[in-house]
Amino acid sequence: MWKELSEPFRYPRPQATQRPKGTDTIVSGKRVKRKAKDLSGTLRRLWIYLSHRKGRLILVLVMVLLSSALALLGPFMIGTAIDTFIERPADQSWLYFLGGLGIVYGLQSLTLWLQNIWMIGIAQETVYRMRVDLVQHLHRLPIPFFGKRQQGELMSRVTNDIDNVSATLNSSVIQVFSSVLTLVGTIIVMLWLSPLLTLLTFLVVPLMVLGMRWITWRTGPLFKQQQRNLGDLNGFVEETLSGQRIIKAFSQEQRVINEFRFRNDMIKQSGFWAQAISGFIPKLMNALNNLSFAIIAGVGGLLAIRGTISIGVIVIFVEYARQFTRPLNDLANQWNTMLSAIAGAERVFEILDEEIEAKDEKDAITLDAVQGAVIFSHVSFAYDEGKETLSDISFKAAPGEMIALVGPTGAGKTSLIQLLSRFYELDHGTITIDGIDITTIRRENLRSHMAFVLQDSFLFEGTIRDNIRYGKLDATDEEVERAARMANAHSFIERMRGGYDKVLKHSGAGISQGQKQLLAIARAILANPSILILDEATSSIDTVTEIKIQDGLQRLMKGRTSFVIAHRLNTIRKADQILVLKDGRLLEQGTHEELLVEQGFYNSLYDAQLKGQLNS
Repeated sequence: MWKELSEPFRYPRPQATQRPKGTDTIVSGKRVKRKAKDLSGTLRRLWIYLSHRKGRLILVLVMVLLSSALALLGPFMIGTAIDTFIERPADQSWLYFLGGLGIVYGLQSLTLWLQNIWMIGIAQETVYRMRVDLVQHLHRLPIPFFGKRQQGELMSRVTNDIDNVSATLNSSVIQVFSSVLTLVGTIIVMLWLSPLLTLLTFLVVPLMVLGMRWITWRTGPLFKQQQRNLGDLNGFVEETLSGQRIIKAFSQEQRVINEFRFRNDMIKQSGFWAQAISGFIPKLMNALNNLSFAIIAGVGGLLAIRGTISIGVIVIFVEYARQFTRPLNDLANQWNTMLSAIAGAERVFEILDEEIEAKDEKDAITLDAVQGAVIFSHVSFAYDEGKETLSDISFKAAPGEMIALVGPTGAGKTSLIQLLSRFYELDHGTITIDGIDITTIRRENLRSHMAFVLQDSFLFEGTIRDNIRYGKLDATDEEVERAARMANAHSFIERMRGGYDKVLKHSGAGISQGQKQLLAIARAILANPSILILDEATSSIDTVTEIKIQDGLQRLMKGRTSFVIAHRLNTIRKADQILVLKDGRLLEQGTHEELLVEQGFYNSLYDAQLKGQLNS
């Protein structure tokens, strides 16, 4: 890959993609048909959001209609005043026309101001609803979805893509409506004044259409590629900022900079060609506008000499001819902005079209209390079709037992826990809790009886008190402090400036890994679960801190069914059962002493670790 960074970037030709079959989805509370990569479908879905403010939209359209009518009335009054002055120089009525002209343009300015103010409010509420729907949908998506996506790329859809939609709704929508109304009105008045000059004006329309079609056919894919490249860059930046310690530890700064330049160059290239090609639109329109003006001025002058039309009509027609091409020019200028917004909206709707976590069955039950008896019966599971991760796993865990899961990396230990918590759905077999199939239990209720203490404990930005209270949101301050004492976290919290009210930065930056683990244990204690899941909670902790954590874990596990994923085998000697996994299969099962007597795979693992510790 690094070799490619030195090569010049060549923009790939867009390839046609097969449209997925349409299925229903919910947009702002309404059911619509999914049509990914579809212009009309995207616009229809945007309209669903806009339709929440139909009343104000009608007012905006009324203001657009009035401003367009006033824009047409102005040139007509100018031409009438000119003819009046030429025919009757002594008649002062033309002065009244000029006075009325000032009133007309004043009212036009007022209508433009009102429509802009109202449309800004509609646009902001629309993107507000889109962001709410998008974030709510993200929280309904299953865990596997986030394992396949970069966080920065998802953030780009919530921010950059929706901002593109916002910018277009703020300005381009009004411009499009105004241009269409002005265009229609101008054609009607021009036909009424002179069908011949109107026909001559229309001579430039085919050239405009062909030019627009040629340009937009090329810029549409480029704007979509630009948005994709921007999302990729955001994901890369988020990843490198999160991994700064690793980057610096391995002295990979220059490689990261090179890759950033490569990705940045992709945005530059796609953005350059999108803007450069779309930049031909105003140049084309200005050239055709000047051509139209020359035709009307020349032919109109000949007609005026022959007395067919008046000078005032020529003046009106010249201005209307400009008004005829100006809306087309405005539409052309707004087209690239609209293409960018549509590309952003498609990326937002692409996430909204992702399948949410499977809904609970209609007859799913809620458990008020759980004893913690867990049975796996012939469970099989595969992340990818045709390649099993777990195969025919069967075991029983009695209430209050400690079950240890050991085995090499990739053996399926974490996958087994993922199935128990229903983050993933098993393919074959059954899992029961207290004799009840977990697929018949509401997911939220099932997980409320569990607590997790992971190897990399995640802490939110906020106070220590709030992070512990995350296990039970309605817990009192006394309950939070009691949980911290049981987890052996109270002493280090009290030593900190601010104590329980100390504000932690993102991901708990500023405190040690061991302190994070103690807070995670306190959070689990506060949740008071019936089933506890520990994913090697002491693997990266110093010996002194490990003693405190182990003490806190023993208190936490007391009376609870616990599943412990262990890499250091000396920490699970007291486990009631040890499940030895390898290549997705359950090889051995028993206590520490029983497995050592068997002289099997577990014994070889234990000997290897013991020798490694002695050698170190």
